Amino acid sequence: MEVVVSGALLLLCVLLPLLFSTCTMYRRKGQLPPGPAPWPFLGNLLQKDALPLYKCYPKLMEKYGSIFTVWMGPRPLVVLCGYEVVKDALVGHAEVFGGRSAIPIHDRVSNSQGLLKSGSEIKWRELRRFTLSTLREFGMGKKAMSERVQKEALCLVEEVATTQGKPFDPRRIITSAVCNVICFVLYGSRFDYTDENLIEHLRIMDNRFKFLCSYYGTVYSAMANIMDYLPGWHKKIMAEAKKMCAFIRAKVESHRLTLDPQNPRDYIDCFLMKSEKDQISPENVYNSEELVMCVFDLFLAGSITTSNTLLYGLLVMAKLPHIQAKVQQEIDDVLGGNHTAGMEERMRMSFTNAVIHEILRFRKTAAEVFPRELTCHTEFRGYTLTKGTAATALLTSVHFDPLQWETPEKFNPQHFLDEKGQFRKRDAFMAFSAGKRACPGEALARTELFLFFSILLQNFTFQLVEDGQNIDITSFKQRDQYPLIRAIRR
Repeated sequence: MEVVVSGALLLLCVLLPLLFSTCTMYRRKGQLPPGPAPWPFLGNLLQKDALPLYKCYPKLMEKYGSIFTVWMGPRPLVVLCGYEVVKDALVGHAEVFGGRSAIPIHDRVSNSQGLLKSGSEIKWRELRRFTLSTLREFGMGKKAMSERVQKEALCLVEEVATTQGKPFDPRRIITSAVCNVICFVLYGSRFDYTDENLIEHLRIMDNRFKFLCSYYGTVYSAMANIMDYLPGWHKKIMAEAKKMCAFIRAKVESHRLTLDPQNPRDYIDCFLMKSEKDQISPENVYNSEELVMCVFDLFLAGSITTSNTLLYGLLVMAKLPHIQAKVQQEIDDVLGGNHTAGMEERMRMSFTNAVIHEILRFRKTAAEVFPRELTCHTEFRGYTLTKGTAATALLTSVHFDPLQWETPEKFNPQHFLDEKGQFRKRDAFMAFSAGKRACPGEALARTELFLFFSILLQNFTFQLVEDGQNIDITSFKQRDQYPLIRAIRR
């Protein structure tokens, strides 16, 4: 009898929260923009016509308009599509759409600290301001940083040359080179491409990025409070993140012991110096754990995303050899035989610059990974949205908006060239987002992409090993797989 009662109580403990959650879902559903009908508790997670958004948004837009709602489990996500709507949200209503929604896999490790934090707006603003200032101090957007990237690019050229035209997987060495740039800013030094710590860093970050962009990661984010009690991939991801944080913590303590306030070496030194001055602050923004998580966040943002874009660019060049040849011809015309590309040449290399921008436009990414959160109640384009609602600006829908691009479904560098063949900016280009949550490392990422891309194509012609006709570059996701390529020395 006691077993039956216990079982009944356990069943009630499970069913009552589910019933409450389902009732809450359907009550909120009538107050939100329209969207595909959610299933009880699961929302739209199992519906292939709703997720992933970068694949499903065209049909959803056609049915529901430029603003619609999908349910990530029991939580709604308002999706904003098209240039006009996204610009209105991120720029016209920057403060309203400027909050950061919780990212459970990150918050479990960070305790809501670092640059990806949700929660305290005051702390986030202060850390972002300090980080941007420090990155500029160490050359972001300046000649000193360009020279640092140039040196790393030449190291990368030497590494690629060791393949001697044989098939190879470029992921490790490309990611190592990009990673070394941010490592120099954060740690004051670079790693050898075979260094075990570097390889471990990259493995952890790559696994983390795969998890965030995977279906499993989407389910975890939607139901973290339940899945925390279950075994699975998320446990491994959190354990790896804690391991990397321990490495960063050791770096911080080493820096603390050798700190020279007159000669700061890197971001960690600057943070420690600021911490000494900020001890009396009631907010206690500049504490050791904030530093650890800021370094962790900057490493993730400054290595995986940029390297994945560069890898995708090499794939596109190998897939479209006529465009690769035109880039190389411009490089030869502007740089000659021996001169290495610098940022001062970018305006003279309009076609190369246009190709890089088109790579960024054409590459589709998972939008639901880092949603925004409304900071207050607002009336937005006919809808009443409440404070705390999660929203995502679908940048892929901006980059494929037929009202903004002449041939959105085609890889076409002419999108960024005027009638005279000179580079032109496009308002609908939002690869680094917009508004108050725009990427703080945009200047560094632009420098890396231009210099690494130009120097690699100056020295090599890239070819696909397998038949290039079998690879669809519109849907290719390099984090899951990467075809072998050849680098033929020019």
